Amino acid sequence: MDTITSSGGMVVAPHMAAAQAGADILAEGGSAIEAMVAAAATIAVVYPHMNAIGGDGFWLIAEPGKDPKALMACGGAGSGAPIEAYNRAGHGTVPTRGPLAALTVAGTIGGWDKALEGARSIGAGRMPLRELLSAAIRHAKEGSPVTRSQAALTLEKFAELKDQPGFAQVFLMDGKAPEEGAMLRQERLADTLDHLAYTGLDDFYRGDVGAAIAEDLERIGSPVTKTDLECYEAQYRQPLKTQLSCGTIFNTPLPTQGLASLIILGLYDRLTVNGREGYDLVHGLVEATKRAFIVRDRIVTDPMHAPEPVSSFLLPEWLDAEAHRIDMKRALPWPHVAKDGDTIWMGAVDRKGVSVSFIQSVYWEFGSGCVLPRTGITWQNRGASFSLHPEHLNALAPGRLPFHTLNPAMARLSDGRTVTYGTMGGEGQPQTQAAIFARHVLNRMPVGEAIDAPRWLLGRTWGDAATALRLESRFDPDLVRALERAGHEVVQISEGYSDTMGHAGMIVRNPFGGLEGAHDPRADGGAAVA
Repeated sequence: MDTITSSGGMVVAPHMAAAQAGADILAEGGSAIEAMVAAAATIAVVYPHMNAIGGDGFWLIAEPGKDPKALMACGGAGSGAPIEAYNRAGHGTVPTRGPLAALTVAGTIGGWDKALEGARSIGAGRMPLRELLSAAIRHAKEGSPVTRSQAALTLEKFAELKDQPGFAQVFLMDGKAPEEGAMLRQERLADTLDHLAYTGLDDFYRGDVGAAIAEDLERIGSPVTKTDLECYEAQYRQPLKTQLSCGTIFNTPLPTQGLASLIILGLYDRLTVNGREGYDLVHGLVEATKRAFIVRDRIVTDPMHAPEPVSSFLLPEWLDAEAHRIDMKRALPWPHVAKDGDTIWMGAVDRKGVSVSFIQSVYWEFGSGCVLPRTGITWQNRGASFSLHPEHLNALAPGRLPFHTLNPAMARLSDGRTVTYGTMGGEGQPQTQAAIFARHVLNRMPVGEAIDAPRWLLGRTWGDAATALRLESRFDPDLVRALERAGHEVVQISEGYSDTMGHAGMIVRNPFGGLEGAHDPRADGGAAVA
């Protein structure tokens, strides 16, 4: 696919309407942060199977020449969600759909609010909220065409979604999954966004919208209360980072799997196979992934409950020793329980060089499946990642943050470039991040080619229980045989461009302000320039 270039600003997103909404804000003199809020609001409307304002979000925001800040917009479990309550209801695991799956506070709106507050503090926030939300309001009110992936996933998950509170009234047409291209109108959501545009985003938690949300959540039987909403606030945190031969890479801290994303590239960079495609690239990154996931599954949880500091796993000494254990000729055996997740990633860079890497999600497709009738908000099921075993690393408890697959990425390279990148895809997020980074930065592929090139997935996503190494059909058969000889359990899927491999994007800004960017042909979006 082509790489888009610009000397102004750029937004990349998995739906073109969102990319264009952000680019329009840049064209009017808005900042990358403001553009991202416009894109985030729009994509919550036009890509509702992947994200919603009833979900969580994470940001990396970097001013020119400075390390990024991490903005953590994720909510904790509701006050009505102790383990005992689920046990009394007859559950041995947290439900994945329905009101008891809608058990965590939605944080993404709080993140938008906090990001805009930060933008004003650095002179990058001047546009009225009404203007930032206008595209989203218009799409919700007038309707937007159902995308290929929304139609397919609604049909695939129809049995488990059709009877969830409010779902059929909004997302089904005549009781059936909609066809691709059908017009989806969300009038209640349009009213909610319109109200927030006038009263401010804080109203989502501590105003009329928050009161309506709380009443609906209580009515359907969710554990999230009005007090839980009123107490919520997004938080800035220090990002995780590690040093590579080419520069410094950044990602979000716990409770996200950003640690795994950094470890994968930290290990692969030490294998000294940079510049090589084929077997060395795939085998090296897959073996690094296995070791990163072993650490992740032992460490990543609510940071208040982390069993040990994460910083030691990003030190050169640990990465050197662990890389030395990777056998470039043999695969490490791999039975592994993977993490689900459906998400969107978007990136924005403005003319001044402010860069944003952003991710927003409701966890599974359509989250809990619950759509609140008074506000039209789809609520996430992020709390399904909790365990009902009290001694588990991610045991459910009121106020506790759930494990997050979400992790936006950024890099400051030694040659002065800033790389803003990421993907959706649950378990595949760290793997796809590593693939596109290695191909572009280490192997010098153009951005568009690096994203277009065939990808792989170790483990599962989209509810698939397989743990094999899956490859898109475009891989060379000789490479497939080499991986099998090394001991990988390989499954070559029939699709050349599969949603299973995530929807990735990247924007690269050079020291002179020039931009190169692209978004995934596997999605419905692209790159839009100001």
